Amino acid sequence: MLENFQIHINDNLSFLKESNLLIAISGGVDSVVLVHLCHQFGLDISLAHCNFNLRGKESDGDEAFVMQLADSLNIEAFSESFNTEVYANEYKMSIQMAAREMRYLWFDELAEQLEFDYILTAHHADDNLETFLINFSRGTGLDGLTGIPEINNRFVRPLLPFSREQIVDYAKANKLEWRVDSSNASTKYLRNKLRHEVIPILKEINPSLLQSFQSTINNLSDANDIVEDQLEQFFKKAIISLEDNKMTFDIAEFKKQNNPRAYLFETFKDYGFTEWNDALNLLDAQSGKYILSNTHRLIKHQETLLLSEIVPGELVDIQIDNIHQDIETPFGTLSFTEVQEMDVNSTAAIYVDKALLKFPLSIRQWKVGDVFFPLGMRGRKKVSKYFKDEKLSLLDKESTLLLCSEDNIVWIINRRADNRYRVTEETEQILKIELK
Repeated sequence: MLENFQIHINDNLSFLKESNLLIAISGGVDSVVLVHLCHQFGLDISLAHCNFNLRGKESDGDEAFVMQLADSLNIEAFSESFNTEVYANEYKMSIQMAAREMRYLWFDELAEQLEFDYILTAHHADDNLETFLINFSRGTGLDGLTGIPEINNRFVRPLLPFSREQIVDYAKANKLEWRVDSSNASTKYLRNKLRHEVIPILKEINPSLLQSFQSTINNLSDANDIVEDQLEQFFKKAIISLEDNKMTFDIAEFKKQNNPRAYLFETFKDYGFTEWNDALNLLDAQSGKYILSNTHRLIKHQETLLLSEIVPGELVDIQIDNIHQDIETPFGTLSFTEVQEMDVNSTAAIYVDKALLKFPLSIRQWKVGDVFFPLGMRGRKKVSKYFKDEKLSLLDKESTLLLCSEDNIVWIINRRADNRYRVTEETEQILKIELK
């Protein structure tokens, strides 16, 4: 295996030979063999071990084993202790997901601080098959069936071409010691259930399962490349704008495709959406209709789709006691300046008769039933009707704030001033109100 490993590095991962490498090691047979192979090949390696404190003395024993292995090979090693259960409860995720997230965050932090070029993990061919089956069983697209990437940014997996059987045989032949994680025997986790109950049956049916699977992965990856090329061309036409809080897509471009549902899936699958018939129906829905995932919202606005992240926040309710200080709002700084004359009005600034304002002023979000007297018009108008006439999207409406005096609207901020507070010939003090 050492010879095949060296051939694989030389042919496919030669950049590792000139790099400063950090190996993620649990103490299990996979990561121990990876360490020995890299050490035998003369690669520049250090070790990183995570103690998740989930198995009591067993976890501490794993950490001690890794430190002893590093000493025996004269390799630098790092270890970090995590309170995994607290983290999982705090962020409302499974223990497995919490451990994975903390592990990769720490690896990235180590790489940044100590200037490691790449982080090596010991994923192998059997892990790849398990991941494929997990994604398949949960439902996924083509990219979810292309397996674990060998190179993913700074993470590299040099053992992907090798099976678990090859790894264990190498360890036994070289009389290596390793730790056994007792939790790996439990079938309460899906991965373990596949590993111990499903995959052995598949290998019994097809003794060359891993080779056949690798051929399938290669074919799927080639097909995925074609899909990615087609999507890149589609996105160039479909994406109208990219902003900090939203992406805008042209509905007409989806409708031009033979299978709009497939393009909706490929466009929005990474944002948590799962009901693709609902997404398809959105193309012909009334403006303002939307669908939700746990993290994002997809809104029909006229002939576009607006994608925005759902950001929980408190209602805006800001009191302004005087005009002698700037006021911070979620969308900029509101300032008040007494001036002698008016410049040309812009949507970001208005001029009002100071004497007509009743303090404290307030900044709040609009609500159903709000009315104002638009500057330059006679009579009053519902704010909701003004929004409709201006063809504002749901996102625009939600991000619009009102400046009020008592219960009266002075300014739909950045949009329209109220006629009741306009400057007239009788005005003695002109107040400029500006959002920067």
